Amino acid sequence: MTLTRRQALLAGAALPAAAALPALIPAPAHAQAAAGGPARDHALGNFRVTSLLTGAMPMDNPREIYATDASEEDFAAVAEAGFVPVDRSVNSFTPIVVNTGAEVVLFDTGLSPEGIVSALQGAGYTPDDVTHIVLSHMHPDHIGGVMGADGAPVFGNARYFTGQQEFDFWATQANERFDLNVRPLAERFTFLDDGDTVVGGITATAAFGHTPGHMAFHLENEGRRLLFIADAATHYVFSLANPEWEVVFDADKAAAAATRRRLLDLAATDRIAIAGYHMPFPGIGFIETRGTGFGYVPASYQFG
Repeated sequence: MTLTRRQALLAGAALPAAAALPALIPAPAHAQAAAGGPARDHALGNFRVTSLLTGAMPMDNPREIYATDASEEDFAAVAEAGFVPVDRSVNSFTPIVVNTGAEVVLFDTGLSPEGIVSALQGAGYTPDDVTHIVLSHMHPDHIGGVMGADGAPVFGNARYFTGQQEFDFWATQANERFDLNVRPLAERFTFLDDGDTVVGGITATAAFGHTPGHMAFHLENEGRRLLFIADAATHYVFSLANPEWEVVFDADKAAAAATRRRLLDLAATDRIAIAGYHMPFPGIGFIETRGTGFGYVPASYQFG
């Protein structure tokens, strides 16, 4: 399903409350799936962090997606300053997989089983290698690779982790993708609250707003730190330049904006690298303060 200008406008109108969320976001079937990669490795101490590109989707009218309350003039000024077009954007879908030496932890699963399996193979993994699946939230582009077309789990050896509040919310909704991909695995999930540990060196961080129980994750090993912000910020220019701008896909826009500013300020102040699910591949970089907002500095050779 193509996200058109009309659909973006309707989506914005359809989100007065979180209860409107389940019918909102389709799995974008026209997104281009990655074939056998690409993948990009980063060394975080003794952890191997690999970015996986599972798809990319062109989108029109980014102001109606990332800044629904911004004036045309203000939005155009930010686009010009950020060297991006005012009338189009490209949305990447970039899970990360973390090899701790003892575990292989996959954060989110992309749009489809084919996309995530292909991307993992490009990084040298098979689905059976994955020991932990961590879902930041339940939007279709994050849970699309959990279950195969045959109704069997793609990751047969994995344990599953997600936020308690996130799971509880979606379990009360009539949402086909959740019901097909996540609900059947409920007994295999460990449910997380703020500060809970997934494995040693990986900690859950409440990042509510994009969805009712959206979670970020803090990784630390050998003094190196990385914050997987998932969808707390969904565009590397617009979401950072003005974190308070309203995003059409955020369920609670005020809470999402507060979360966005809090995480970006943490990353900038403590100089923590971030990984963003929708940042340009490989989706890992740094945050710096720019005026009243922030800027994105893509990682180059800092991680070896």
